[in-house]
Amino acid sequence: MTQHEAILKYIDDFGSITPMEAFQEYGITKLATRISELKKLGYEFTTLMVTENNRYGQPVHFARYWRAK
Repeated sequence: MTQHEAILKYIDDFGSITPMEAFQEYGITKLATRISELKKLGYEFTTLMVTENNRYGQPVHFARYWRAK
């Protein structure tokens, strides 16, 4: 399975994907790059920038991607 296929499958199975989920599940370290490549292939995504606190209480920012309907 390619990284592109893995990302699309994960989104189909779970609804969305974050960089941490991509890394934990598939070892994908550059999710934004893979999403950009998929967009060039004609796939459409919705992106939400999320802010949460890390284990030290500091805010961290990351993207969550969904397939556009």
